[in-house]
Amino acid sequence: MARARTLFFCTECGSESPRWEGQCPGCRSWNTMVEAPKERGSGKARGRAAPAGVAVLEAASPVRLAEVEADASPRIATGIAEFDFTLGGGVVPGSLVLLGGEPGIGKSTILLQVAARLEAAGASTLYVSGEESAAQVALRARRVGVDAGRVAFLCETSLDTVLRQVENDRPDVLLIDSIQTMWEPSLDAAPGSVSQVRECAARLQQLAKSGGTAVFLVGHVTKEGTVAGPKTLEHIVDTVLYFEGGARLDHRVLRATKNRFGGVDEIGVFRMTGSGLEPVENPSELFLGERAAGAAGTAVTALMEGTRPLLVEVQALCSRSSYGAPQRVANGFDRQRLALLLAVLERRAGLASGQHDVFVNVVGGLRLDEPAADLAIAAAIASSTLDVALPEDAVLLGELGLSGEVRSVPQLERRLVEARRMGFARAFVPARARPDRGPDGLRLVPIGEVRELIERLGGAGGR
Repeated sequence: MARARTLFFCTECGSESPRWEGQCPGCRSWNTMVEAPKERGSGKARGRAAPAGVAVLEAASPVRLAEVEADASPRIATGIAEFDFTLGGGVVPGSLVLLGGEPGIGKSTILLQVAARLEAAGASTLYVSGEESAAQVALRARRVGVDAGRVAFLCETSLDTVLRQVENDRPDVLLIDSIQTMWEPSLDAAPGSVSQVRECAARLQQLAKSGGTAVFLVGHVTKEGTVAGPKTLEHIVDTVLYFEGGARLDHRVLRATKNRFGGVDEIGVFRMTGSGLEPVENPSELFLGERAAGAAGTAVTALMEGTRPLLVEVQALCSRSSYGAPQRVANGFDRQRLALLLAVLERRAGLASGQHDVFVNVVGGLRLDEPAADLAIAAAIASSTLDVALPEDAVLLGELGLSGEVRSVPQLERRLVEARRMGFARAFVPARARPDRGPDGLRLVPIGEVRELIERLGGAGGR
């Protein structure tokens, strides 16, 4: 038997190299090359016959796109509204979906609920677990109150065995928990290694595209929060879903970071309860439910998560520093962006913070990545510094420029509609946006410069 040849793979882009290099020759990332043995044999393994259960795609020839009949197969609704919304309307037959998240955040729970709902709706499923036994999964089903009696379960880690079972059962949906536990016998590598994950995902992709079975893969995450294994795993799949929020919070945010069949950055919000993950029909109400009335240093803004507007509360605390270098702490907000806003407030509005520690927090474990929250963050900082509460019925929207101007934000109308739906009566908006009028019952307050907002706070308490 020939000796196994080793190659080096980049965990970011999947590029191969016959030797280790400090910098990947493909994506130029540093220290991402890892050793992974190649397939056993003389290098002809790529040409071996496919094992039972794997459909081999026929040789293709070029066709005119006008002659192609688009597949109009309807999506499979899971019955879990937030999950279907994140996917773009339901499960697409023949799609490959990757579900990632921290340990204990609810990946296995949501998949078990999805499998049970699909079976109840008449779609056949096969739940494969390489981490838990049938007794453990059944115990979880009873604990969360899921009627999973009709779900077919297979405790297996060999990919060949799984594919043979799929060939026999022909399920509509295959759920694998997790891809890191699957292994291909022809590879001289342990389960979870770069080569194993890449090869198993590629064969499951072939299964989904040739047989029409929708495949869900659970992916472990690294300490940096990315899916373990090669970055090509995320390129192979059609949809990438991430659970956010942390296992210590009672709510979870399911975010689509890639979706070939729907919108990117769509989110679904769930609440972890004793009966499993329950969809939250009104996420804005969840994140504003515990807002303190009349407290200085708090403001409300509206961010866009995909096509969904979401109201969130931002908090700021400014206190005199006890150290030589004031602290700048941001939770859920970019720290460098915070430094920029503080500089604009000091230079353009005369609000000095050089002798103060500044702490900013986004309530609910969310993260603000868009500049539309600048005005709300600046208002919360000014409110805490001046010890003047912002109006309770006001929402603030706008991006701050370096000269202190308040710039317009995209999809302003949709944000305003959500603010009015949640009972807000006033909206501080960029004057440059020139909105004609807001929704009925919502008064628009145009703000051209950040100095105007600070003057309002220092004057009549924001009125």
